Amino acid sequence: MAASRCEKCAFRARYDNNPRSLLGRLWRWHIGFCPGWKRYYASLPESEKDRLAQKYRLKR
Repeated sequence: MAASRCEKCAFRARYDNNPRSLLGRLWRWHIGFCPGWKRYYASLPESEKDRLAQKYRLKR
C-alpha cells in the first residue's frame, strides 16, 4: 500500500511547528471531517493511534 499523503502533509508540519499558526489551526479543523485522514488514522496500529490522539487532542 502506498504511503498516505497525511504523513508528509505540509499543513500538518505547520501544525507540528506552530499549532497556533493560521495554517496549523486550519489543518487541525480539517482533520475533523477529512475522509483521507480518517482512512489514514484507521490504518495505524493502536499504539500510533494513541500517540496521535494525545498529540492532536483527538477523541478516541
